[in-house]
Amino acid sequence: MTKIFIINGGQKFGHSGGRFNETIANATADFFSSQDGFEVKTTNINHDYDPKGEVEKYVWADVVIYHTPIWWFQLPHGFKKYIDVVFTEGHKKGIYVSDGRKADNPTRNYGTGGMLHGRKYMVTSSWNAPKEAFTLPEEFFMETSVDDGVLFGFHRMNAFTGMQRIDGIHFHDVEKNADINSALQQHEEHLTRNFLNTEVYEHLSDSNS
Repeated sequence: MTKIFIINGGQKFGHSGGRFNETIANATADFFSSQDGFEVKTTNINHDYDPKGEVEKYVWADVVIYHTPIWWFQLPHGFKKYIDVVFTEGHKKGIYVSDGRKADNPTRNYGTGGMLHGRKYMVTSSWNAPKEAFTLPEEFFMETSVDDGVLFGFHRMNAFTGMQRIDGIHFHDVEKNADINSALQQHEEHLTRNFLNTEVYEHLSDSNS
């Protein structure tokens, strides 16, 4: 069985009801629950959570799937708080033991103290910005992709824990021109390619044995 931990980081705040990410996160849970060979656990950062229990979910999982909007080019503050609280709770309890450096060589091996080796993670993000803002010359993000730009730190955070990245999917222009049916279809196709492919599935199933 491949163990999937799904985190909905779509925060309810201000004019945002968090509906888009809640819909995608629920669809992700439904996708895996409807397939043989998967176990699913979920967290919604808008609900009360026990940090110790969340650490246990990370340690349990073969794959962590994050769903998050991007607010002001960063994670929502509720999702960031979740990570700060849970990862701090996970110090020497399954997420990381140290920053990886040793006293006799303090300038080397930073970022190698994670305890989640063998696990993988995937992130989906949602944006008001259209995709062309990342790809066209002279547009706002200067031809820098989501993963190499705004989410670079997020990816290094997960690498710090020892997890390896599965390519995610990013949804654009969701405030003014959201097409939820198209987004759900794209997302299902993405999950099918990455998790129902025989080679990928066998690798994920063995990753946390």
